[in-house]
Amino acid sequence: KVLYPEVGFTKAQVIDYYIRIGPVLLPHLKNRPITLKRYPDGVEGFFFYEKQCPSHRPKWVKTTRVPSQRTREHIDYCVIDDLPALVWAANLADLELHTFLHRAPKIDRPTALAFDLDPGPPADIIQCAQVGLWLKEVFDSMGLESFPKTSGSKGLQIFVPLNTATTYEKTKTFAHDLAERLEREHPRDIVSRMQKALRKGKVFIDWRQNDDHKTTVNVYSLRAKAHPTVSTPVTWDEVKAALKRKKREALTFESEEVLKRVGKHGDLFEPVLKLKQKLPRSV
Repeated sequence: KVLYPEVGFTKAQVIDYYIRIGPVLLPHLKNRPITLKRYPDGVEGFFFYEKQCPSHRPKWVKTTRVPSQRTREHIDYCVIDDLPALVWAANLADLELHTFLHRAPKIDRPTALAFDLDPGPPADIIQCAQVGLWLKEVFDSMGLESFPKTSGSKGLQIFVPLNTATTYEKTKTFAHDLAERLEREHPRDIVSRMQKALRKGKVFIDWRQNDDHKTTVNVYSLRAKAHPTVSTPVTWDEVKAALKRKKREALTFESEEVLKRVGKHGDLFEPVLKLKQKLPRSV
């Protein structure tokens, strides 16, 4: 079944990609509640988000319970902890993998800070590269390591691993304050408020990802675009080079290219899983 009609990329190829990327992808999915984003008729057809893990799931697909934001009830999210579960999800045409920033059972403890850099046209990923580098300068001054990845869509995402005791209240406040600081320092290039009318030609620093009810596209996830692009970890040198050359293509990667990159570089996002850093008290 063809899921990406423009390039003839099939469900079999989706499953094959997730099997081959599994060794580096699965550690990033482990114990994380996941929202399924399913495209039964392919990327040009109807799609839907599935938070509650479907009742028809196999018994070996794990779940974890998260309080619902809208009701007093709870939601049993799927947890994709192993290759059979990953293949099962891919077979449901779950093209995109959207996970929380926490791991079960510690659902109130994010393991990282995340910033989604979303360009408002005519801004594009090159402007995101510049904003990402400004963020890196701030983190460097705080003694924090940060790691960029493409969203696989139109922007960049910056992760700061923590893996130490903190709360979403603290990380969200810190992220909001930092986004506002960058907006003050670069008002012509950055906006920290979500209104679309404010975003034209600017990069929206989406700090709201740091929330116990928000999910973010996982590293190595496919995206439901015309081509099978992937949320791909990159180096800061690659970000600098793309900015210098004004070359958007340098920050766009499809599935086969990502597999080759992993074969050459390994998992560039591995430190996000392990590096322990403390959240500063203020920006």
